[in-house]
Amino acid sequence: MTKSDNLNRDKSTCSTSCVYEHASHQTTLLTGLQSLRENELLYDITLVVDGQRFKAHKVVLAACSDYFRAMFTKPMLESRQNEVTLNGVTSKGFKIVLEYIYTARLVLDQANVQDVLSTATHIQIQSVVYACSSYLQSQVDIENCVDVANIAESYDLSLLKNRVYMFMSGHFVEFSSSHEFYRLSPQQLKTLLACDYPVNCSEGDILRFVLNWFLHVDKSEKELRLQHYPKILEEIHFTEISGTQINNIIDKIHRSCGEYYLYKTIITTWHAQSLKKLDIYNSNNHLLNSRGMELALLKIGGFGISGMTNEITYCLANERKWRHLTSIPHVEQCNFGTAVYNNELYLVGGCFNQSLQEIIHPFGFKYNPWFNKWSTIAPMNTERCRFSLNLVGNYLYAIGGSTEMENHEDGSCTCERYDPTTDTWENIAPLPEYRTQHAGAAYENKDNNKWLFISGGIDKDIVLPSVCYYDTMFDTWWSCQPMLTPRADHVMIPIGHKIYVCGGWNEDPETRTRVLVNTIDVYDVLHNVWDVVTRVPTPRHHAGIIGINEKIYFIGGFHNDASFDRDTAAIECYDIATNTWTTEDKYPQVIWEHSCATLYVPKCRDDMEVLHL
Repeated sequence: MTKSDNLNRDKSTCSTSCVYEHASHQTTLLTGLQSLRENELLYDITLVVDGQRFKAHKVVLAACSDYFRAMFTKPMLESRQNEVTLNGVTSKGFKIVLEYIYTARLVLDQANVQDVLSTATHIQIQSVVYACSSYLQSQVDIENCVDVANIAESYDLSLLKNRVYMFMSGHFVEFSSSHEFYRLSPQQLKTLLACDYPVNCSEGDILRFVLNWFLHVDKSEKELRLQHYPKILEEIHFTEISGTQINNIIDKIHRSCGEYYLYKTIITTWHAQSLKKLDIYNSNNHLLNSRGMELALLKIGGFGISGMTNEITYCLANERKWRHLTSIPHVEQCNFGTAVYNNELYLVGGCFNQSLQEIIHPFGFKYNPWFNKWSTIAPMNTERCRFSLNLVGNYLYAIGGSTEMENHEDGSCTCERYDPTTDTWENIAPLPEYRTQHAGAAYENKDNNKWLFISGGIDKDIVLPSVCYYDTMFDTWWSCQPMLTPRADHVMIPIGHKIYVCGGWNEDPETRTRVLVNTIDVYDVLHNVWDVVTRVPTPRHHAGIIGINEKIYFIGGFHNDASFDRDTAAIECYDIATNTWTTEDKYPQVIWEHSCATLYVPKCRDDMEVLHL
């Protein structure tokens, strides 16, 4: 057998191959290129920038830059030259970029970043452009934000532009008080008002700041700016400014500046927009400003396949993609009270398991979606769970529930209210009777009456049909017409002068088993009467029930205690206006015994993970 035959045989019997990649090869390559550069070896091109000469290797430049690749590989005059003059860049910027090409190291500061960005843009090195954009994003402040906006617009850096206008919006009060605000061009001011990012002031404040931008400049500049006032005023959300605020603002203009046409435009625009009022304040009277915010439906805590959870998820009102929002900063708990005030979510009380024992606690937290942050609030005077927490006027009311004082007389009749401005709780008149697992709803009318309605619940294992209301002005409880059916673990949803009662269960008097209540009943506050509105297609225990834009949503829950193959992910919606039911896309997970609320969340949050089945 020949040597060749032996080689062929060896090849045929080889069934595997090995690929070896040296982890440090890229470093070795860069080190070698830098060594050639330092020793001035194999140079084949000299670049002249601002009269300065920079020697380099064509292959290295072409490998990093589309600009140089085209210059040296296509039939251009420069491809045959050993010296090329670069126009449109600075030697300061080119020196730093050339250093990056050979070392992958880029040193940026506020003194050089614009030169580097200009050079990288000109010679088309996107990694450096991105690095400059990222650096500028990290450096934005009140004193430089207009300059950064100018850079972003000059170099068409959309991400940087978005970030700097987001910064201006989020610091509108401080920004509008600085000299930088008055450096905005008319187009930049219009862009700022149109970009729809969250702001830290009311719309009335924004109108005042914009009018100052027009008027508090020298005469010649004011004449130029006032040419743009119709287009800029189009971006003011006049529907969110009260008539009193408008009158105060335009009164001041009329008296101090005498700009009658500006005064007239504001009045006309305000009246025109008022004819098509937004529903923004119907959902949350304490939302500072709707700019950059969107109404969301929240699922708070509850239970799932993995047990109790503190996770809070949300979906926007105009879509049905559920996303993770945040988690309650406490050990896993349930049966807490939830309420929304000033567009902050309050979670108070509840219970958790410790060594197979239920521990009831008085502690509270609030979540600010604008900053995506939690903070603690003062604990209640009494620890409680399975109670109701409702906002009435400017106070949160904690009513009844289970307490650690179960053996004490009237232990769960106690009630208290929380003042968010002083972070304090104070006791109020106790409930007329013991209640736990009841429902509450706030009611306010045009006569400025502020009442809190409480319905149903359990008193010593008896499911109650009774209803009462608390008069916040006189600290007094009054009885109302009882519900058509006793209910526990239900909700009350106030809409106008009516209160809709949904969900819940009562007991079969003979078998003492739980029976789901399958109707939505409505209470007319003005006439003190009850009526049945509709029947729920799929009645469920412990569903999350919430009203939003005159629609009532039933989310999750289960049919009975015996079976867990229950529609725990189903979502059904009742439209009050059309008296119709629809079935929504299911929640991504099985859930029950959770709470629901509505909250405005920033539209610009892009860090929230979408939940999947």
